[in-house]
Amino acid sequence: MIFVYGFGECEKMAMHERKVIELDQGWDFMQKGITKLKNLLEVKPGETQFSSEDYMMLYTTIYNMCTQKPPHDYSQQLYEKYREAFVEYIDDMVLPALREKHHEYMLKELQKRWQNHKVMVRWLSRFFYYLDRYFIARRSLPGLNEVGLTCFRDRVYQEMKSMVKDAVLSLIDQEREGEQIDRALLKNILDIFVEIGLGSMECYENDFEEYLLKETAAYYSRKASIWILEDSCPDYMLKAEECLKREKDRVGHYLHSSSENKLLEKVQHELLSVYANQLLEKEHSGCHVLLRDDKTEDLSRMFRLFSKINRGLDPVSQMFKEHVTSEGMALVKQAEDAASNKKEEKRDIMGVQEQVFVRKIIELHDKYLNYVVECFQNHTLFHKALKEAFEVFCNKGVAGSSSAELLATFCDNILKKGGSEKLSDEAIEETLEKVVKLLAYISDKDLFAEFYRKKLARRLLFDKSANDDHERSILTKLKQQCGGQFTSKMEGMVTDLTLARENQTQFEEYLTSNSQANPGIDLTVTVLTTGFWPSYKSFDLNLPSEMVKCVEVFKEFYQTKTKHRKLTWIYSLGTCNINGKFDSKTIEMIVTTYQAAALLLFNASERLSYAEVMTQLNLTDDDVIRLLHSLSCAKYKILVKEPNTKTISPNDVFTFNNKFTDRMRRIKIPLPPVDEKKKVVEDVDKDRRYAIDASIVRIMKSRKVLGHQQLVMECVEQLGRMFKPDFKAIKKRIEDLITRDYLERDKENPNLYRYLA
Repeated sequence: MIFVYGFGECEKMAMHERKVIELDQGWDFMQKGITKLKNLLEVKPGETQFSSEDYMMLYTTIYNMCTQKPPHDYSQQLYEKYREAFVEYIDDMVLPALREKHHEYMLKELQKRWQNHKVMVRWLSRFFYYLDRYFIARRSLPGLNEVGLTCFRDRVYQEMKSMVKDAVLSLIDQEREGEQIDRALLKNILDIFVEIGLGSMECYENDFEEYLLKETAAYYSRKASIWILEDSCPDYMLKAEECLKREKDRVGHYLHSSSENKLLEKVQHELLSVYANQLLEKEHSGCHVLLRDDKTEDLSRMFRLFSKINRGLDPVSQMFKEHVTSEGMALVKQAEDAASNKKEEKRDIMGVQEQVFVRKIIELHDKYLNYVVECFQNHTLFHKALKEAFEVFCNKGVAGSSSAELLATFCDNILKKGGSEKLSDEAIEETLEKVVKLLAYISDKDLFAEFYRKKLARRLLFDKSANDDHERSILTKLKQQCGGQFTSKMEGMVTDLTLARENQTQFEEYLTSNSQANPGIDLTVTVLTTGFWPSYKSFDLNLPSEMVKCVEVFKEFYQTKTKHRKLTWIYSLGTCNINGKFDSKTIEMIVTTYQAAALLLFNASERLSYAEVMTQLNLTDDDVIRLLHSLSCAKYKILVKEPNTKTISPNDVFTFNNKFTDRMRRIKIPLPPVDEKKKVVEDVDKDRRYAIDASIVRIMKSRKVLGHQQLVMECVEQLGRMFKPDFKAIKKRIEDLITRDYLERDKENPNLYRYLA
């Protein structure tokens, strides 16, 4: 079909002739053109294409008939006849052709007829274009294109839409059952539902999509009811995922894109929402089984599918939480059983088993954190489930040791020289990172801090720390996790040690330049800041004269540096190297300051009673018993005890054992360990009382008046980052603050407190 001239050119040519054209005469001429167009559409043999002259004459005829002076302006009549041309063609040719065909053949005919109709609209609207430009524009009537398409909608679409919809749904059903269908045909047919709406989706949605969604729901409801009985959970999910993929493809191939979400929601509802609990709880293949058997691929699929339905992930995350909790509790029980067996063998409770327990907890966390990241796509619901699960068993403790103590001891083992964990620098860093992550789940973080500080002190003071960089690294990690206040004292301890080394160097230089001040004994003094370090008992130990001179010399040196600081000597932390001259050979002994002071007493006396040792050293019963036990009843019997029993009593008498010998020339004689746990717990309890007091005062100062329940809850919230305060403890601290006039009870309502400035 040829289209040569622009409309403006045709109008210029039409103005040469102004002979009046009557309606019948003009329409007869137009009918010939319309008949020619119909013949071309029906592919009648012998019909030739429109030439430029044909087109020009048809356009000019309409133009002339519309621009004649009244009563010969036939614009209104031509507008009506334009519509009648379509009605006539549809009634004579289109509808009879469609009515005689069914199913797919009817769809193919409809496809052809719709394409032809659009061609007819395009050409007729060009012939009648002058109407569009002037008559229709002035009267605000529907345009030529709209009139043409509306004719098809009112006469063809309205009659055929139900049969077309049924035929399309039948083909979709066949495709769902695995048959090959003509997708291009369906695409073209469904485009009719869209185009016939003239910019509105109403026809597509009401006449087709609504039925599609109902059919889809019914289809998958039937399928799901069979699959849920026959298939395992993984097999069912595979089918569900495949169905969703196919439905998505269906949209891509022939459905309108606006149907995608609605269609997938129907499939998800029937396949997943309806059977969610049944599917997740399948006896031999449900969620718990997939977690137990580490079926990560199936779990990933489960996440993908259930994330698409409303609150679909809630039960999955709950099952994940239950599974992780039971795995953790199993480790706790295992460690408890192992610890009770070891007690019978009189092994150290904080031994290998507890280290293994913490290592297993770390491995468990690694494993399920990986699940959260890989299988559950880092979803917050699963991070929350993991956190809540670990909070349950990480706060259980094992064999009387709290989880805070276990973690602190685990760190100590990694960081001290000769610890049981033999790891590379990278592995140590990685493990410390993981320990700090576990700390987030522990409610008594302040207890961990105190245990850790005690152990850090021992590592630093007795040169047990394997690597200063690792010590600083874990403090940085703890600071990031728990805040600067958490690590401030520990950081101070590490800094103290650096300053103490510089101090020692200066002391040695002082001795070199003051040879008369030199006590004749090698002396190393570590000066510490009281506020940073754990509190230690300091007794006025009666030092042997050799040691007294050392202390005096250091005091003189220290006064040259500062006159405003007081030195408090902690002899319980000191160590000495002394030579023991035995009959067989001289042996160097590494002992504590207490042990050294006790042994040096035997230089002046051959025989000493328990009471004499106690008096001369000025120590308590507990300390005397510990040090005499270490020297006479333990591995190395430097002193001979009478009577020869395994325990120390006030009636015992001691003599130096000249006959002692050992294959080594150097031996270390340890003191029996003191259980520091009780002291740590007492210190933490005391700190907690201060923290609760400060929190209550802080809250009341800003709020002025507050109810009991609200005060308690705000206090718990404020302190929750470091420890879980006990409600009774808070109540007790409130009472104490009332007696100290920080708060008062309201006279009318005893549950209301007022702040007293």
